Amino acid sequence: MEHLEYVYTFGMDETELERKLKSTDTGVLSLARDGDAYSLPVSFHYDGEKILLRFGVEEGSEKVSFVETTDTASFVVYETTGEESWSILVRGSLAPASDTLSEAEINERFVPLRVFDESLSDVEPELYELRIESVTGRKT
Repeated sequence: MEHLEYVYTFGMDETELERKLKSTDTGVLSLARDGDAYSLPVSFHYDGEKILLRFGVEEGSEKVSFVETTDTASFVVYETTGEESWSILVRGSLAPASDTLSEAEINERFVPLRVFDESLSDVEPELYELRIESVTGRKT
């Protein structure tokens, strides 16, 4: 495959990882159950120690059932702009967040909750904590 184009990537240091995680507000969370994968875009907040994820949950939520059966979740944050790109992969366990935030604090730390066909009265925002076990980042 001599005519394929390649771009070399390099590891990101801890300072750069922290800066990117603090300045980005959405990513893709991947969960698993019995060999089935489930990925979803999710709003997050990184405070320098932990990642808080904000879900919109309704009764019978498929995402919550996957959270309950996932031992180790993967969370990807990335950006591509022309020739420049970077990505961060965080792996860890998920649990309901121990932090209690007011509505004002949630609005300050997270982008507005995306609602699809659900009635607003049926959607409950819930916070989960991704307990970081590993973080790796690559950039061009």
